[in-house]
Amino acid sequence: MTSSLSFLDNGGAVGALMRAHDWTATALGDPHTWPQSLRSSLSACLNSPILGAVLWGPDLCMFYNDAYAESLADRHPAALAQPVASVWGSAWDKVAPDFQRAMATGLGFSHNYVELMIYRHGRREKTFWNFVAAPIVGEDGSVVGLLNQGQEITEQVRKDREIHTAQATLVRTVDERTRDRNRLWELSADIMLRCGFDGRINTVNPAWHDVLGLDESELVGANLLDHIHPDDINRTADAARILAEGGSVTRFDNRYRHQDGSYRWISWSIRPDAENIYAVGRDVTAEKEQAELLRSAEDALRQAQKMEAVGQLTGGLAHDFNNLLAGIQGSLDMISQRIGQGRYGDIKRYVDVGSDAAKRAASLTHRLLAFSRQQTLDPKPTDVNRLVRGMEDLVRRTVGPAVQVEAHGPDDLWTALVDPSQLENSLLNLCINARDAMPEGGHIRIATANHWLDGEAAEADDLPAGEYLSLSVQDTGTGIAPEVIARVFEPFFTTKQVGEGTGLGLSMVYGFAKQSGGHVRIYSEPGVGTTVCIYLPRHDGVADAGDTGQKTSTVARDVRSATVLVVDDEPSVRLLIADILADLGCTVLQAGDSAAGLAVLESGAPIDLLVSDIGLPGGMNGRQMAERGMRIKPRLRVLFLTGYAEAAVLGNGKLAEGMAVMTKPFDIDVLSERVAEMLAGA
Repeated sequence: MTSSLSFLDNGGAVGALMRAHDWTATALGDPHTWPQSLRSSLSACLNSPILGAVLWGPDLCMFYNDAYAESLADRHPAALAQPVASVWGSAWDKVAPDFQRAMATGLGFSHNYVELMIYRHGRREKTFWNFVAAPIVGEDGSVVGLLNQGQEITEQVRKDREIHTAQATLVRTVDERTRDRNRLWELSADIMLRCGFDGRINTVNPAWHDVLGLDESELVGANLLDHIHPDDINRTADAARILAEGGSVTRFDNRYRHQDGSYRWISWSIRPDAENIYAVGRDVTAEKEQAELLRSAEDALRQAQKMEAVGQLTGGLAHDFNNLLAGIQGSLDMISQRIGQGRYGDIKRYVDVGSDAAKRAASLTHRLLAFSRQQTLDPKPTDVNRLVRGMEDLVRRTVGPAVQVEAHGPDDLWTALVDPSQLENSLLNLCINARDAMPEGGHIRIATANHWLDGEAAEADDLPAGEYLSLSVQDTGTGIAPEVIARVFEPFFTTKQVGEGTGLGLSMVYGFAKQSGGHVRIYSEPGVGTTVCIYLPRHDGVADAGDTGQKTSTVARDVRSATVLVVDDEPSVRLLIADILADLGCTVLQAGDSAAGLAVLESGAPIDLLVSDIGLPGGMNGRQMAERGMRIKPRLRVLFLTGYAEAAVLGNGKLAEGMAVMTKPFDIDVLSERVAEMLAGA
């Protein structure tokens, strides 16, 4: 006897259970004192892949391995070291005499296909077993236990019996099945055929007459391809070739000519063998027509939804613009009236009212263009952390003292290629929305971060996979209900009271993000708060070091020696620009379309700057005219004035050297400064 417990090494889950068990309180005592016969038997049993158990002592206490534990089901682990009779109950009574005889005689035994009723998994089961038992001889030469190994064959017996039953009935059912098959062949409403891989028809069923008006005599010996719609012949022949080469075509639809000259859609289920194709086809013409009707209905529904959205957009736009136009028109009328009355002192007030309304109208169009991703952007490599820091004071003043504002961002935040002023507008919009969601005050957290969007995450947002940086605004406000979140990016949709918002803030943010190559996500929980996160693509360049805010131009305004060509098809705009430039001292030439503008450029006149609209009549757009003009005059500078960012001008987002773009409507001083800057660089 040895004090080593190596006989319990390994042994899987049961072995681990035995090693952890306190045996000193049992009749067996400390495992260090167990006899060698028990140790050897346990080691062999625990490490055997075959279902096995050691039945030890007069009571045949059970020690078993992992495979045996599976058959015990919910009796394990309580069965460990328990008498086998108490574990298996009535099932043991059936086999106990053989085990007791082996203990008494020392002679092992083997039994096959033993049926036992066992209670496990909460129900009684009929099970079948093959098992053997061999005596374990103790140190004194007596039989001290049994090594029991076996195999549950319940599933095998079930299958054997099923096979036996099937074989017993096979001969009896062959004739019946043959008759049934022939009846199905005759009675089936689906067309059936057997043909060669070359399309030659060998056999057809009577349904061909009902479905296509064709009789067996017309089909057998003919080629299947002769009855197929011309547009479907090639792909049908390709499918037959695939089948001939051992490939699989389990479902196939094509059109067949009816006796009356029309065509029917047939959907085929196909199985080939070494020499033939067997196929069953169903007429699905009605289903195809219904599917087409459904598709048309869906298209009509989408169109109706699109028109509803357009109606909502134009309705909101008309409402807001009518209000603004009322302010502008009313101010002009009052100015005219006061001039007629000689009351010049009131004119400044009405000028201010009209000017303010016009600026708000311009802001409204900019927001609409942002939503439609058509606004004119001036993207620059931007340090978003620095931009946020520069906005913190403005945000705090805007949201008021009841709202705490904090900003966080990593020092290694990537650079973004964006229009910084539009990003500032977006951030301010999000902070204002957050403030409005917290009428009693709260907390706003502005955060930036770097992200890698993998294929699945990027695809969900319709973005290419890659590196992005985020700018998020989180509030502790009222939150947004799920049915409202689905609509928050729609233009003019708002949950605010009349007069408290236009419904364009989030749609502008969304349009700006998409136009910048990014996306916007919104997360919200009613009663908890909302987070809106803008994702922008990483830019490999270095951020501009300059201030992102407005700059005061120091360019000299003395441009009296310059000649400027103004091309715009709107006479009022052309007149206004010409007067502004004339006040600067420029010599101004004018043209109303691209053809007239090009004629002036080709005339030999000394033109320093071209100021042009983009969408022009005359056979060319503004950029095409400008490019031809720059070939004639290489030193020509070009300033485009546009109501939106036409693709013809921006192309991939960059203008050629010597070109710049401004958005209509514009401030007179800003236009003057831009003209002076461009002429200074000429």
